[in-house]
Amino acid sequence: MTRKARTPKPAPPETAAPAGTAAERPTSDAAPAFPRLSRLEIRNLATITQLDLDLGGGFCAFTGETGAGKSIIVDALGLLLGGRANHDLIRSGEKELLVTGFWGEGGETEADSASRRLSSAGRGAARLSGEVVSVRELQEWAQGRLTIHWQHSAVSLLSPANQRGLLDRRVPREAQAYAAAHAAWRGAVGRLERLQASQRERARQIDLLAFQVQEISEVSPDPGEEEGLNTELSRLSNLHTTQQAAAGGVELLSDGDLNAAGLMSEAVRALNAGAKYDETVRQLQSDLRSALESVQAIAGELRDVAEGSAADPEALDRVEARLSALSKLKNKYGPTLEDVVEFGARAAEELAALEADERDAGSLQADVDALHAELLRVGGKLDAAREREAGPLAKSLLAVIRELGMPHARMEFALSPLAEPAASGLSDVLLRFSANPGEELGPLSDVASGGELSRVMLAVSTVLGADTPSVVFDEVDAGIGGAAAIKVAEQLSRLAGARQVLVVTHLAQIAARAHHHYKVEKRVEEGRTVSRVRLLTGDERLEEIARMLSGNTSEAALKHARELLEG
Repeated sequence: MTRKARTPKPAPPETAAPAGTAAERPTSDAAPAFPRLSRLEIRNLATITQLDLDLGGGFCAFTGETGAGKSIIVDALGLLLGGRANHDLIRSGEKELLVTGFWGEGGETEADSASRRLSSAGRGAARLSGEVVSVRELQEWAQGRLTIHWQHSAVSLLSPANQRGLLDRRVPREAQAYAAAHAAWRGAVGRLERLQASQRERARQIDLLAFQVQEISEVSPDPGEEEGLNTELSRLSNLHTTQQAAAGGVELLSDGDLNAAGLMSEAVRALNAGAKYDETVRQLQSDLRSALESVQAIAGELRDVAEGSAADPEALDRVEARLSALSKLKNKYGPTLEDVVEFGARAAEELAALEADERDAGSLQADVDALHAELLRVGGKLDAAREREAGPLAKSLLAVIRELGMPHARMEFALSPLAEPAASGLSDVLLRFSANPGEELGPLSDVASGGELSRVMLAVSTVLGADTPSVVFDEVDAGIGGAAAIKVAEQLSRLAGARQVLVVTHLAQIAARAHHHYKVEKRVEEGRTVSRVRLLTGDERLEEIARMLSGNTSEAALKHARELLEG
């Protein structure tokens, strides 16, 4: 019998609108601005030696036998998200592992890339488009492009802050307005508390700062003046030596019994007779007269230096005092004059602030009261907005959750007033849940099982949308089957209408809805276990769906698989 599988469903355009009406789907479901993950390269990760995997858009399913290593793909993406450097992931016998992801449609050369390298020696490196970055920078970059819902990540729903965040995604304007009002109120309260903390301490601080500012301003240091002062100090300290040197030069040039000027004058006279008859001698005599004039000029200047180099104790004292004052400032506020000037500026600012506090003390309490009243007003609007959205959001989530195998589930967002305004609002938000009929609603953290949490997380992702262009679900179908599995597949397919959705699954119902189906296989090569991943098409995909349904490729299994693929 010829086995023929239906042609895989075409992936939707990356900018396609998600399924559902505008009323059912919030605006956060709009396609994210960043491109999707287009290629994944893995070297020496667990049982994978080398993998170069091109990824399609829309809904991508990863299947394989139990233990084949399907979740290794998720582990690799987790490293790109800045996950903990677990060196046990390095393939046995290898020195390092490398994971590289490419985002965009241009291939390796045009797409943005992120990579993470771990070595068995404990070292590691992260890169963005080839440039070395910190793991934190890699994490911040990747978090805008990729979200992973691990098997255990649904526990994030147990956090009251995250439960509140789900509701606040429906009321962003009110939540932001409250956050700004709370920050303004707390800032005023903090300032008032500082004023009231200790009058004596504040007065002491003002006195100290005033002294420091005055001490620096009285000297008024110039960061570039020390070099000139040191040069002047050297000159003034050596005036006697300068005077003696200049006087000695004058003595030798013009004032001594035997001096250069006198000898040169005699030489000029001696050349008179020869100069009458020889042009060369006449020119040399002229040159000698010029030299004599230069010597006489130099002697005159040296005489001025000698006469003007008398000791100047007052000038020397002024320079030494200035240098001493600068040195004192550097010892206290330095080590350089630049540091002194910067310290003085900071001290002046702090002093002005403290003095302003003193002046404003009378009116600050009134400001605090006014900001508190505004906080209560804005907080009331936030509570009202939360109350308005709580019911419809719970209803939307329940519609999905009930389709996912929990037909009797109930859910509500409960608001309870806080004794004092918190950074998040005037009320606490608690997600209350019940999966079974006859059971009272209770905190989600107390009543939901792991499988139930996974389905609530899936409902949150499809109703509120994911914030990144690529979303990964690892074993989101744990503990479900039958009609519930089909509903999970429908929800994942709906989410893939505007995003790339990568799903590691063991359910044929989910894999059959994928636009791209990848199989993870484990085999033994040269005595070692190796995992490989390949894209399935045609008969290969039909046989894999049949295997997932019944563990074999019998005619009955193939028929059932064909029915699933044909939808």
